[in-house]
Amino acid sequence: MLKHLSIQNYALIDKLEVDFSDGLTIITGETGAGKSILLGALGLIAGSRADTQSLQDKTKKCIVEASFNIKDYSLKDFFWINELDFEITTNIRREITPEGKSRAFINDTPVTLTQLKALAERLIDIHSQHQTLTLNGSEFQLSVVDAYANHSAVLAEYAVNFKQFKTLKNALNDLLLRESQAKKELDYFQFQFNELDEANLKPDEQSAMEQELETLNNAEDIKLNLSKAALGLNGGDQNLISSLNEIKSLVASFAKFKPEINELSIRLNSSYIELKDIGSELESLEQDIVYDPKRIEVLTFHLDAIYRLQQKHQVKSVEELIAIKDELSNKLLEFSSLENIIEKTKKELDSVQKTLSALAKKIAANRKKEIPKIEKEIASILFSLSMPNAQLKIEHIETDTLGANGTDSVNFLFSANKGSDFKELNKVASGGELSRLMLSIKSLIAQLTALPTIIFDEIDTGVSGDVADKVGSIMNLMANAMQVITITHLPQIASKGQSHLFVYKEDKNNKTYSNIKKLSAEERVQEIAKMLSTGTPTAAAISNAKELLKN
Repeated sequence: MLKHLSIQNYALIDKLEVDFSDGLTIITGETGAGKSILLGALGLIAGSRADTQSLQDKTKKCIVEASFNIKDYSLKDFFWINELDFEITTNIRREITPEGKSRAFINDTPVTLTQLKALAERLIDIHSQHQTLTLNGSEFQLSVVDAYANHSAVLAEYAVNFKQFKTLKNALNDLLLRESQAKKELDYFQFQFNELDEANLKPDEQSAMEQELETLNNAEDIKLNLSKAALGLNGGDQNLISSLNEIKSLVASFAKFKPEINELSIRLNSSYIELKDIGSELESLEQDIVYDPKRIEVLTFHLDAIYRLQQKHQVKSVEELIAIKDELSNKLLEFSSLENIIEKTKKELDSVQKTLSALAKKIAANRKKEIPKIEKEIASILFSLSMPNAQLKIEHIETDTLGANGTDSVNFLFSANKGSDFKELNKVASGGELSRLMLSIKSLIAQLTALPTIIFDEIDTGVSGDVADKVGSIMNLMANAMQVITITHLPQIASKGQSHLFVYKEDKNNKTYSNIKKLSAEERVQEIAKMLSTGTPTAAAISNAKELLKN
């Protein structure tokens, strides 16, 4: 339950501190005094949108902090999942900077707005006077039935499977689109792959083939020159090696007479050996080189294929062509496996769909079973609120389409008077009737949802007198099981609370500020008496106020 609220620099509020009691707390005050401002500040705690226009002083940040006692509300799992410190007295804080930045904290740990909302939804329900419009919303109507049916575990299981269903369905659609696109490109990819595969490409082969082809194309000239070179070295009677041999022998005969001559003899001998070896290699190379037109044709054909493929794919090496071939191969393999993936996804989708359908039938049956009970209880509460002939009829509509909430939906129809046709709420109900219907529904589901705190903002719109008294009694009854805070203009309701807070305006330093205080017993008599009369409360109004407070 809400224990304490602190507000700084918000709208007309400079600084405000207020404690809340359990049971029913009444908030009253003159129109424009700031009751709605108080509700707006609580809305920030609940995760509503922050706005710098709400800052009272545009140079300072706004801080709203609320303390809740959460001992008995099974929230430890929430704190554990969100890696937050669990405290029996939990503080929620919201800060808005003059630059418009918003920060949220739970027990002084920064949290996202999503986390803040998730916790606040389990702590407070703020019902504004305009929220009666949500009565017409299908989501709200279904939530009422589900709260009464008390099948949250089944709904949670359905939600998990529905999320998986949507994921698989989207995945299947993507796969089918990919398959459709791949089919259009498959023939082209296959042609390109076959072309590269038939080229029988090997790494590093291009430069070797280009060199071999160059040699073959010049084979005759190379062979002729090699032959001439070999002949000059060791061919015929007069050749370089024979002459060198004579010179070598001549120098060797005098080598013993002078070291320098001996050194030259050694060098000549080495040159002789080297030239003989060169001559042998020249002869061998000359014999190895053979003009081969067929080999030239093979090399030319293969290199032409490589050049054409390189130009086509705009690359410069065989290695790049091989990489393109591998990529095409992967695409072809991917397409061949795509059908298997599609088939597998279809089977998974079918399995989840069967599970969903079974859960949806169970959910629909639960809702259908509880609808008559809800209609009966709402009629009973409406009767106690001076609407003896009012009835709520809940249409249950079943389809074959799987939706986020199952395969069924509900539609609330209302008849305020005996003999009147059932019609949609906005077509038959007045503001006062809608307020009483909403209160009836809230009182019905409040205890079922185990919400610690519910806040009503002028739910008494359109009612007065004895009906107002009964509205107050309903809220008082709700307060036996939960904390109820209500903003009201009616003395009949104001007199029902166990605690009474008064919102007022005061002028300081040429500025108007909103403030709040808890009324004493005597102050409460005076406040209710003011609500009963115009101007200064009369003795009769004071007496009437005291009488109301006794009830």
